Order: sequence, then C-alpha cells, then structure tokens
Amino acid sequence: MSHKNRFDIKNHQVTMKAIVTTGNGGYEKLEYRDVPLPKLNTGEVLLQVLAAGINNTEINTRLGWYSSKVTTSTDALTAKEKEMQEASVQGDGGWNEATPFPFIQGTDCCGRVIAVAPGTDENIIGSRVLVRACIRSIDWTSLENIWMASDFDGAFAQFVKVPATEVFPVDCGWSDAELGTIPCAYGTAENMLHRAKVKKDEHVLIAGASGGVGSAAVQLAKRRGAFVTAIAGETKLEKVQAIGADNVIARDRNIVKFLGEKSVDVVVDNVAGKNFGWMLKVLKRGGRFVSSGAIAGPLVALDMRDFYLKDLTLIGCTAWDEPVFPNLVSYIENNEINPLLAKTYPLNQIVDAQKEFIQKKHVGKFVLIPPSISDLDQFRR
Repeated sequence: MSHKNRFDIKNHQVTMKAIVTTGNGGYEKLEYRDVPLPKLNTGEVLLQVLAAGINNTEINTRLGWYSSKVTTSTDALTAKEKEMQEASVQGDGGWNEATPFPFIQGTDCCGRVIAVAPGTDENIIGSRVLVRACIRSIDWTSLENIWMASDFDGAFAQFVKVPATEVFPVDCGWSDAELGTIPCAYGTAENMLHRAKVKKDEHVLIAGASGGVGSAAVQLAKRRGAFVTAIAGETKLEKVQAIGADNVIARDRNIVKFLGEKSVDVVVDNVAGKNFGWMLKVLKRGGRFVSSGAIAGPLVALDMRDFYLKDLTLIGCTAWDEPVFPNLVSYIENNEINPLLAKTYPLNQIVDAQKEFIQKKHVGKFVLIPPSISDLDQFRR
C-alpha cells in the first residue's frame, strides 16, 4: 500500500480511532478518523493507548518548525503560513528525514500490552507500560536515533505498535493520565541532567521552568540535590516554586543583574531566543550549558569570548542515553518524583487541547484520553 493510502480502511475488518496528521499546516491537518489496526512485525507489541501526552514537538512537526527555512519561535510560526509552506516544500520539517505524512503523532504513551508478535515474550501481556519514545536506531554506541510520532506512528490513537524493547512496565498508584505526562518531558529532562552530570549542591538554572520539560527538570534536579533557580512567566512563579524551585525569576528579567556573573554551574535550557547571551554570562568558569530545544527562537547571538574564555561546555541533547528511561521508571516506583498533570482532553478534542496548550498558561502537561474499548478480544492476535 502506498504511503498516501496506508490509512485506507477498505478490506480491513478491524479499525481504530486515531488522529491522522496529513501534512504541514494548521489545525485543519488534524483528522479524527477510522484507520486500520496496526499489524505487528517481528519483535513488536500492540498497546491499547490509555493516555497520550501533548508536547511542543507534535505542534512543531505539524508546523514544519524543524525546517532550516524556519527562523522564528514556535508561537510566531503559527501565524506564518508562508514559512509553513516553505517547510513543506523543503521536506525537512521533521526531526530526521522528511516527516512521513500522513501519519499518527503522539510521543507520550501510557498503554497496556494486549498482544505480542510471535516469538516475543508473552508474559508482558496485560502489563501497564510506558513507551521509551527515543530509540537508538543502530545501538547504544551510536547517537543515531528515531522517535515515535516523528519517524513512525505514535499514540494519538486507540492502539499503537512499538518495539518490545521500548516498553517498560510500571508498578505504581499513578493514574493512566498521570503516567501519560512522563515519557517525552521527563525523558528529555533526565537526559539533559544526566549528560550535564548535575551533582548535589550545584547551582542549576532552568529556563522555561513552567513547561513540560522545564517543570520535569526542576523536580529531577532537586532529586539530585541541586540548588535550582527557575525562570518562568510572572503568573507561574508560585507554582514553579511549589514544585521545588529554590529561587524563581520572572521571564525577561535580566538574570545577570539578578544572579550575577559566574554564579551558576549548569544551565538547562529548551527556550533559547533573545536571552541566550545572558545564560552564558551567568555560568561559572567550566560551566555547562545543556539544551534540548529553542521554542523562543532557534537563532541566537553567541559571544564566542564567553564560550572559550570561560572554558564552557555546550551540550546538545536529542538522543536519550541508555540509563535515562530505566531511571525514570525507578523514580516513579520509589515515589521520588510527582506527576504534573495540568488537564485532560478526549482524543477527539485535540484541536482544543493544542490551542490551549500554545497559550502557555498552564504548568505541567496536557494529556489526551482515547475512547475506551469494552471488548478487546477482537484486537488480540
């Protein structure tokens, strides 16, 4: 079946509800429809999706923000149809190669294993699991990676198939929606702290601390015993402090004047934009700057003197390291972190959810809940 027609339900007896993203563009590119149930290949498992978190990356991919043609913030891009069209023509709006439109997005998945491919351990059937969305496509010695919901179909559906190696059973009292907040945001945040080797008593500055990744980073840095200064919007400072930040600074305040030069050991940033230069000024000699995004704008002014005269280390983070996801599962099971669930929406209300999401008035994560299914037998192999 051609890529274009692979969601055709003709001759398919078993179907499911899903959000199909048909191309680069606005909300009109999100279609709630019936699609064929995924067919398992060797080494794969079929999950009933219980909850699927919303992330910047799904919106960025739909907009084509990762394209080299795009130079604005994600918020600004939503109003720039011309740049979206250029990204579509360029074909580089996804994380790796061209985004495989039409496809199903949804990077965060809490699910239940209902079937496994022949030869796969059947003992996992029935387990509630989290999916490691970032897959090392060669092995752990290579940084080459692919992502669920960017390179192949994700969790904005009633069911999703994933490699058996990427599902992690979780034994905890959290709700499905609470677990649905974890994979992308917490995985990204933990990977940044792991790569930057954040240690006890270090001063960590976290930009965008009210967002999914930022709020996760606050909790995870505190878990490591760091002193955390968090940057967020003025109206969110109390909430950010309530999740563990030792110090809070309103966004757009001059952090150099507030903190002083050479006052911070590690900067954790997925914002970038116009305040990037301040981040380097506050780092101590030998400090580390770790980044996983650039929602305020991908092009920044870098004063190379701050970089080399202070012996700084700049760390880019996309591929997750091997310990990251098992660590997160252990933190959950040992009650070392808490879920930050802002709101849930039914799957078919994804447009309303994303519209509210991009207003950035919340702290934590939005989660989509697919329609429930009373009889799973028809979906089992």
